[in-house]
Amino acid sequence: MPRKGRGASLSPDPRYLETTREDFDDGWEADTEPPAPLRTTVKEERARSIIAHNDSPDIPFSASINPYRGCEHGCIYCYARPTHAYLDLSPGIDFESRLYAKTNAHELLRAELGRPGYRPQLIALGANTDPYQPIERQRMITRRIIEVLAGCGHPLGIVTKSALVERDIDLLAPMAERNLLYVFLSVTTLDHELARRMEPRATAPRRRVETVRRLSAAGIPVGVMFAPVIPALNDSDMERVLEAAAAAGARHAGYVMLRLPLEIKDLFRDWLDKHYPLKAGHVMRVIRDLREGRDNRADFGTRQTGTGQYAVLVQRRFRLACERLGLNSGDPRPTTALFTPPPVNRDQLPLF
Repeated sequence: MPRKGRGASLSPDPRYLETTREDFDDGWEADTEPPAPLRTTVKEERARSIIAHNDSPDIPFSASINPYRGCEHGCIYCYARPTHAYLDLSPGIDFESRLYAKTNAHELLRAELGRPGYRPQLIALGANTDPYQPIERQRMITRRIIEVLAGCGHPLGIVTKSALVERDIDLLAPMAERNLLYVFLSVTTLDHELARRMEPRATAPRRRVETVRRLSAAGIPVGVMFAPVIPALNDSDMERVLEAAAAAGARHAGYVMLRLPLEIKDLFRDWLDKHYPLKAGHVMRVIRDLREGRDNRADFGTRQTGTGQYAVLVQRRFRLACERLGLNSGDPRPTTALFTPPPVNRDQLPLF
């Protein structure tokens, strides 16, 4: 049965383990009581490096930072879930309940930016897991990262589902004045019930729209990500989300079609069967049409949008809505011209 406040209800074995477990029906009645609430645990991690690089042609940045491993928001569709297998943990329940905090992230970042020959480029926060998930309230790792980037005049992009980003307006607004920053709020639906099931510990959708309004009022360039588009589940909300975000001050928008790599396909199917059993078959049929008969395809150029008639229809709807609302009329990319390397050791006084 679904766990209250959690997205996944399964805990599949990590794919790199030598042994796996399999459910077995021994004939006794299954427990019909809902499982007990699961406590989130956080382990501190001393990372060895902090800036991750990618060479993907369909991602608009090549450098990113993830302050945390795992994400308490529990979004059932999260494409980062399979990364927990690298820790020999389950991409299901473990991903959203057994978290790792990179406590030395700001120290590693300062050292990296101070290396001879470092060339500044946009660094994305939120490329894998949300930098403003609930544990950031106490850990403040994301804030310390932003402090380092702001002090160096380094360009930054943020994607989040959390209103907690408002806490750092005192850092973000001055960066925005210098054209060093953009922020995107991910809003997948305005339906509170759907969001509660799909993203159980993320900020409520209407509250995210209010965050767009507050960031925009502070002079911060802000956009909205309608991601992922899930056929027959949230796709009808696209125009309403874009309209609400534009009315709140959003300048840019993007979307990504649902992807189901590795363990996510089984987690998502199980979630569909439990929460939307009457729609599950239709949703999966359209997804397979988008992916040329498979649950997932990872081809560059089409993995973000899908292929076929449904993909063309969504693309056309998105483009027409953006044109009508005046979204995406400018270039949100921050400048790299203001970068100044940090001192290697701020505690050591100059010799002369």
